[in-house]
Amino acid sequence: MSLISLALSRGDLVETRNLIADNWTGGLEPRQLAVTDPSDGGLVSNVPDAGAADAKAAVDAAQAAFNAWRGAPARDRAAVLKRWNDVIVAHQDDLGRLISREQGKPLAEGRGEVLYAASYVEWFAEQATRTNGEVIPSPFSNKRILSVREPVGVVAVITPWNFPAAMIARKIAPALAAGCTVVAKPAEDTPLTALALVKLAQEAGVPPGVINIVTASRERAAGVVDVWLADDRVRKISFTGSTPVGKHLARQSASTLKKVSLELGGNAPFIVFADADIDAAVEGLMAAKFRNGGQTCVCPNRVYVHELVHDAFVAKLAARVGALKVGPASDSTSQIGPMINERAVQKIERHVRDAVSQGARIVVGGERIRKPDSPQAAYFSPTVLVDATPSMACSCEETFGPVVAVARFRDESEVVARANATPFGLAAYFYTDSPARIWRVAEALECGIVGINEGVLAAEAAPFGGVKESGYGREGSVHGLDDYQQIKYLCQGGVR
Repeated sequence: MSLISLALSRGDLVETRNLIADNWTGGLEPRQLAVTDPSDGGLVSNVPDAGAADAKAAVDAAQAAFNAWRGAPARDRAAVLKRWNDVIVAHQDDLGRLISREQGKPLAEGRGEVLYAASYVEWFAEQATRTNGEVIPSPFSNKRILSVREPVGVVAVITPWNFPAAMIARKIAPALAAGCTVVAKPAEDTPLTALALVKLAQEAGVPPGVINIVTASRERAAGVVDVWLADDRVRKISFTGSTPVGKHLARQSASTLKKVSLELGGNAPFIVFADADIDAAVEGLMAAKFRNGGQTCVCPNRVYVHELVHDAFVAKLAARVGALKVGPASDSTSQIGPMINERAVQKIERHVRDAVSQGARIVVGGERIRKPDSPQAAYFSPTVLVDATPSMACSCEETFGPVVAVARFRDESEVVARANATPFGLAAYFYTDSPARIWRVAEALECGIVGINEGVLAAEAAPFGGVKESGYGREGSVHGLDDYQQIKYLCQGGVR
């Protein structure tokens, strides 16, 4: 084992307080939330376990700061975001180590996530100055018609644990670019990265009250978010997480008609046609599936391989998967880290047991990994299953772990129908060398994101989001800014 230290060179980035207005505070109640390292179960730090009073104070601060921030010239807001980008990049190593410590992903992935997060900050810094309105040809000679874009107001941002830097940046950056102010609650498993990013935003010159962040446990999170849902000063909810929680947020937002962006669960198909480059397809699946140990919303969950190339594909895939190194981020050779917690491992185990009980065969892996030096760690071996069927839990639910379930198919129409036979519609992937098939299949798949002969999809310039029960709204791209704005129509009479 080649050991590396996950200690930060700048220790004060491990912030353990909430930020409300310009004050770092321990919270209005003396409750604490423990943040643990999933590689060994050890305590990393304690943060406030906030409640309703903290949530209201955050909205008070955001509302108080809104008029000044929305009134700032767009280039001034852009300049603040550019400085934030610069300090994020300057602290890439420390932030990467913090991500690896509280989330468990290998350090190379942690560092990579920091640059991915910064790319959204930089992108929306540039977009801040491009929120143009329109001059609309008037049907009346004595009137002029214009439309302008305005910020929606205070935005509540609720982020998941799997990408603790990227998700908070992907939501806060467009909000600030549009002129909105923010109240944020990061995931209970990984709050430290979000707190560090907000600390750097403060150092970059984000004015007091423009970003406010509170941390809360799983048990008390609803009490925090319910305050924001009920408060009519909060004009938008942006959430990434499970579909059941997203549905609850949508229902509760209806009482005040908030704008809502939801990036929810997925069940991504990965299709390998007979004419595909098999080596390229294996590489694409490895990149798409095993990033962050399979704990991503767009990772392939159902793999369909044409019967003519099935055996060759599985043999190549199994060789690659079996060679993956599982271990903590403190081991520089680790490629797959621990799962986020014990519940995650139990779900993976349930999926594998269910698949085997229904006739699936384990080609490689299939077991929890016990490490004597880390008995509390949540490791699971990278796994390949074959003979998967639609009735298996791994075909119906997100496994959210390093498990590939492979099924055979015979023809295009059959596999497209199977790919679409899910309530979800976030991402899909397919490999083929046929130009005609590329267009047919891309148009037929019911999802918001399609990877065509490509396993790595996310980019700050691309619109990220799903359809059906995978949610609505888009993050990234020019469309990502639209979700934080509203259009106002101006009609001026008496021109002639």
